[in-house]
Amino acid sequence: MIFHLQGVEFEWDEEKYAANLHKHGVKFEDAAQVFFDPLSIYDDASVAEEQREYVLGFSYSAKMLFVVFVERAVRTRIISARPATSDERNDYAERN
Repeated sequence: MIFHLQGVEFEWDEEKYAANLHKHGVKFEDAAQVFFDPLSIYDDASVAEEQREYVLGFSYSAKMLFVVFVERAVRTRIISARPATSDERNDYAERN
């Protein structure tokens, strides 16, 4: 699936989208909004041999989300998204 938001292309696997929505209740369309939070926090989320990053920030509906992604040649691939934990919320508050 390819999704466009504010001139940026995002992509994801449809099966992963459905599993993530069932498990965490977060749509990847909402997760993409976090990339536009001016106070969002980026950091490493690599696993095994795959370079991954995460972004922590607010969606347009003021939900704080933790989003794991990889940068591809022309678009950002969302791997997973979930509501932020209380520790992550505190980290966001402390850094901002």
